[in-house]
Amino acid sequence: MELCSSMAAALCFALACNLDTLLLAVVCGGRGLQISLLHALVLAVETTAVTALSLLLGSAFSTVLPVRTTEALGGLVLIGIGLWTLLDALQGQETAGEDQPPGPALRDWIGLAAALAVNNAGAGVAAGAAGLSLPLATVGTFLVTLTVLPLGERLGRRAAGRLSDRLALPLSGLLLLLLGLWEVIL
Repeated sequence: MELCSSMAAALCFALACNLDTLLLAVVCGGRGLQISLLHALVLAVETTAVTALSLLLGSAFSTVLPVRTTEALGGLVLIGIGLWTLLDALQGQETAGEDQPPGPALRDWIGLAAALAVNNAGAGVAAGAAGLSLPLATVGTFLVTLTVLPLGERLGRRAAGRLSDRLALPLSGLLLLLLGLWEVIL
């Protein structure tokens, strides 16, 4: 029974840490961008590695590390991504009729993964201090990341199909911005 409880806690942790990843994938799908397997692996490996490290640090140094500061930094990064998406949407509206830009380069995905990882770090430190299973949380985070990326991409495409092209990207940017504000304020 304890294993089931630990697995459920790890799954909840992984889902919570991947909400922003899901929203990022929705943005990509709304823009008509496909997330390649390489980009998905970059996101999954980098965010999982940082999350695992933060779990270790949380369990070892829970009284020393300022969890709130890390959460605020992650929120600020999400605000930046949301604003970037909104600005991109405004530029796209001004240049209607032009082809959509190609997907971000690998270095851009590495940067996005770093931003997502910073957001996970605060939760990881807190979860590590609370005694969450490192192996279960690490595997869960990796698998959930790989699962939410195609799911979010499909959701974004469907939303873009129902909404006009002018609304899908700004709404996605707004969701990221609101999530970032939520992280900073709470």
